[in-house]
Amino acid sequence: MKLDPETDLSFTRKLAVPRALVWECWTTPEHIRHFFVPRPHEVTSCEIDLRVGGRFNTVMKVGEHEMDNKGVYLEVVDGEKLVFTDAYSEGWKPAPDPFMTAIILLEDDPEGGTTYTAIARHRSPEARKTHEDMGFFDGWGTVVTQLEEYARTL
Repeated sequence: MKLDPETDLSFTRKLAVPRALVWECWTTPEHIRHFFVPRPHEVTSCEIDLRVGGRFNTVMKVGEHEMDNKGVYLEVVDGEKLVFTDAYSEGWKPAPDPFMTAIILLEDDPEGGTTYTAIARHRSPEARKTHEDMGFFDGWGTVVTQLEEYARTL
């Protein structure tokens, strides 16, 4: 996949947990609650219909504010790749103000564990910059650290 530095953000990290466990965490609502937003924020609700066009909806509590995020899966490759977006909600209903498409790539690390890549694709350079300024690297980095810590307890 060719990334566009004008509109895409990404990072790759090695995780000391098996790929199957990382996949399970990303595809099970009960697990999403434990890592999907940086603490002390929390996911209060998660609905997953793991298929192309299926919903990936979350409600996040950030301080006193609740954020309802509706999205769909665009691609699901079992154990390897999740692509989801807030550009549509279930039934391919277009969102009034989409923010991004996320791509999660998982590979077995030859030294053990998982090679984890997170990509956020944006509709414009301005949207990409907004996401970077919001703390993409710190926030998504914290999320993957929380994911690894949580997966080790399973």
